[in-house]
Amino acid sequence: MLIKKFDFYLFLILSLTFSAKLSAQRTLELGIFGGGSYYIGDLNPALHFNMTQPAYGGLVRYNFNSRLALKLSYSRGEVKGNDTKTKAVYNRDLSFLTIINDVSLTGEFNFLKYYTGSKRNYFTPYIMGGASLFFYNPKSLGGVDLRTIGTEGQNIGFDGRTPYKTYSFALTFGFGFKYSLTERLGLGFEWGMRKAFTDYIDDVSTTYYLEGSSVNPNQTGQVLSDPTMSHSPYMQRGDRKQWDWYNFTGITITYKFDLYSNNKCNSLKW
Repeated sequence: MLIKKFDFYLFLILSLTFSAKLSAQRTLELGIFGGGSYYIGDLNPALHFNMTQPAYGGLVRYNFNSRLALKLSYSRGEVKGNDTKTKAVYNRDLSFLTIINDVSLTGEFNFLKYYTGSKRNYFTPYIMGGASLFFYNPKSLGGVDLRTIGTEGQNIGFDGRTPYKTYSFALTFGFGFKYSLTERLGLGFEWGMRKAFTDYIDDVSTTYYLEGSSVNPNQTGQVLSDPTMSHSPYMQRGDRKQWDWYNFTGITITYKFDLYSNNKCNSLKW
């Protein structure tokens, strides 16, 4: 149901973007992003901004008019999860970290008229929605590649399991605020959530595959699969019905370039 709602909002925003009459001045903005990234999933079910890590990126925004824009952005940041911090599941003690490289295409709708450089329409809140392609590869906090060792039996084909891909798609949505600093420079804040179409950002999804009492403490792969050495095959390790989320939140600074306009005299209010 939640995904269907996001699909509706995305369709609405993009429909408005591409059907709008482009009568106002069109501009292009290039910018940089700096802020933080975090994750929601099996090891952190509900705590937003938990274990937030530094993130950065860049963006290109095409402004159709004062209300509608299309943005292509790249964001890079690390996300972490740790059972000992969130107490998500008793006696599991799993943890991970991964770097996410995210490329997103989103439509933006400004609630107020906005032009970078205007002295009248110089700020607005906005919402955005779109899609992302992202790359990830979860590791232990000690740097061990979790996908390679197959913590849920993927490397031996347990129960028909195979290694998961290190890329996926996500549904992107969020909100922000834009403020014109000068005739060319714009300042922005954005909170952008991604609903991933994978449950393996944290390397946790299905069940255990080893008998805890037989785990060899000298085998790193076995220990990382069941750190407490207290579970049995097919006992629940994660919830594969709930896909993971990740977030980029931060500040953007953009520089505006004027493009061709159908109107020789635009509607800027100085």
